[in-house]
Amino acid sequence: MTERFFLYDDTEDTKTRFVSFVGEHQRFDLAIIKTERHFGKELVLDIQGNRFAIVGPDDLNEEGYLEYAFQLNEEDAKELRSFLTEAISF
Repeated sequence: MTERFFLYDDTEDTKTRFVSFVGEHQRFDLAIIKTERHFGKELVLDIQGNRFAIVGPDDLNEEGYLEYAFQLNEEDAKELRSFLTEAISF
């Protein structure tokens, strides 16, 4: 049997918010996980789309980040960006 080489193996208490809302063209079902792990950023999971991203204020301001991470068109990403700007505690 091969010995595993762990880069890390930590356990952490997190706070998770589950939220669902309907945009102009799409429904969003999200889990927003607050953790100390990602330098103050939050882990955002798109439950229906089976995608996730680590999101902070710099990421929300980065052009094309949400579009790429969640495979959204510009209009849907704008709605998600608007929600996340309000929802994520910075």
